[in-house]
Amino acid sequence: MELLYQYAWLIPVLPLAGAMLVGLGLITFNQATNKLRQANAILIVSALGGSMVLSFALLWSQLQGHAPYTRTIQWASAGDFSLNMGYIIDPLTAVMLAIVTTVAFLVMIYTDGYMAHDDGYVRFYAYLSIFSASMLGLVISPNIVQIYIFWELVGMCSYLLVGFWYDRKPAADACQKAFVTNRVGDFGLLLGILGIYWATGSFEFEVMGERLHSLVESGALSATLATIFGVLIFLGPAAKSAQFPLHVWLPDAMEGPTPISALIHAATMVAAGVFLIARMYPVFEGLPAVMNLIACTGCFTAFMGASIAITQNDIKKGLAYSTISQLGYMVMAMGVGAYSAGLFHLMTHAYFKAMLFLCSGSVIHGMEDVVGHNPALAQDMRVMGGLRKYMPITASCFLIGNLAICGIPPFAGFWSKDEILASAFAANPALWAVSWLTAGMTAFYMFRMYFSTFEGEFRGNDSAIKRQLLQPGVVFGPGAMNVKELAPTGDSHDDHDHFPHESPLTMALPLVLLAVPSVFIGFLGTPFANYFEQFVRAPGESLEQVLEHAAEFNLTEFLIMGGSSVGIALLGITLASLMYLSRKIDAGAIAQKIKPLYEFSLNKWYLDDINDFLFVKGSRRLARQVMEVDLRVVDGVVNLTGLITLVTGEGLKYFESGRAQFYALIVFVAVLGFAIVSGVS
Repeated sequence: MELLYQYAWLIPVLPLAGAMLVGLGLITFNQATNKLRQANAILIVSALGGSMVLSFALLWSQLQGHAPYTRTIQWASAGDFSLNMGYIIDPLTAVMLAIVTTVAFLVMIYTDGYMAHDDGYVRFYAYLSIFSASMLGLVISPNIVQIYIFWELVGMCSYLLVGFWYDRKPAADACQKAFVTNRVGDFGLLLGILGIYWATGSFEFEVMGERLHSLVESGALSATLATIFGVLIFLGPAAKSAQFPLHVWLPDAMEGPTPISALIHAATMVAAGVFLIARMYPVFEGLPAVMNLIACTGCFTAFMGASIAITQNDIKKGLAYSTISQLGYMVMAMGVGAYSAGLFHLMTHAYFKAMLFLCSGSVIHGMEDVVGHNPALAQDMRVMGGLRKYMPITASCFLIGNLAICGIPPFAGFWSKDEILASAFAANPALWAVSWLTAGMTAFYMFRMYFSTFEGEFRGNDSAIKRQLLQPGVVFGPGAMNVKELAPTGDSHDDHDHFPHESPLTMALPLVLLAVPSVFIGFLGTPFANYFEQFVRAPGESLEQVLEHAAEFNLTEFLIMGGSSVGIALLGITLASLMYLSRKIDAGAIAQKIKPLYEFSLNKWYLDDINDFLFVKGSRRLARQVMEVDLRVVDGVVNLTGLITLVTGEGLKYFESGRAQFYALIVFVAVLGFAIVSGVS
């Protein structure tokens, strides 16, 4: 068993090696490598499969009670400074490794069907592999510096994958937006790391927490300064996990291929932020102001994401705002001290959200023949409807994911979300009230998506709807393809009726496999037998404390809290069915009556417009003003200096005749002048 831990470093190295081999092939023998499409895919999927086997072996070992294992080497040393690099295997790491490898493995299998006809098939697999390796390296990092290195690698990979179709302007803009927004958070994270090291002299998580709290208690370090360090650290997870106001990059990231959307939203980039909060929990838990900030930010983000998702017509954008909302739940859980609940929701959400995104990709793939050369329409729910008849596997899996994310028992999302709501109620009833209302909104917009996509009559062959949606001024959501880039609707394709089709086995199989944990994995964290919390405990919390807390389980309280969350979810589902299934309530009429609120949601709270005005146009205005100062002041001073030198040089050259008598005369006149002036004075 010890041998298994000694070779745990292979988990990130295997996919990294696969990406390196394929990347070298693309650089040196591009055409030959691209022709060996299936061979390259098998190589990369097999490498990640090896990592998955090792990850589950380590998870099993940790479940059997093996002590946490840390292995490090000295990476840098100078005087008293020493920095170690290596890896750590503990319960949190083991769970995260299992989540990342399983989701990434299934996404890679799915990719074979989704990207089958794409010219960048091999390149996409190489990007997926290095993305997975970066996240796995982040998960096993034993200190904050190593996490930061892999943190930046994860950000780089997201830039490459979101902008994978870089020849399309929206994709190029989206990857730049993601990169710049995350740089803001990462800069704060770097300042926080340096600040905490200055205060504690360590990069180790437990040591940083203990020393920082000791310094604050003794008065050697100001509590305000420690709080500032904590807030700066939180900026990193806020950007990666798309928390307000740094969430704006995530919906636009849907411009990347759907497999990477699933991976980003389920198990890699956004999960990295919540994971870092968990790793830095020893630091955060002793800073009440920071914990309150984390809780309030998460709660507000959950509500905001749900309120925007209600009006989205692009199926992927709707799921993107859903992810923002669910991440808010996880962050809020961390802020109220529900460490295990937040991580449990991270795990359940990873599986059902990966399935939902892959289902959306299956829908887009199935709609290709219907929309022809209008790819933006393939994501628009207004041209869908009735797809359950044509895509039964996709529809069934999407329904399972819907029930899970809405918190309907016994699906996985019920157990994890209910635990968060109960913890929020115990910590702050106001947070619970907002999160409870958000749960109802979640059920409404998710079943709005389901009914609009899979139920009713198929609208994809209605030319009038297509022409209406392609009118100038009609948009498909943030980052959607510009209507000017679309082919005319009057092409020959529209002269015939086309119908969606179910996806191939390589795409359908991952959906079915992800449906299994979406249904059953929640039973690991039931309040009356919370095996997950017993395994993944907050730092400093013993198993005895967890068991003691479990013994206090109150069935009546659970039924009241759980019943209230299920009740508002059922209310949301009922309202969605009346609007979008039976059509007994006219959603359009309601939107007209509350048009300001509808527009507010449809335009994403105008946050993109505000950012554009303040930061994009604002920075341009500032740049123009700086340019004016440079031209008129800086260049003016330089030019004036040159002019003075030129004029004085031109004047003095007449005094440089080379005749000694003339120089003597000048000296005589100067002396005479001084004598006269001295005499007068």
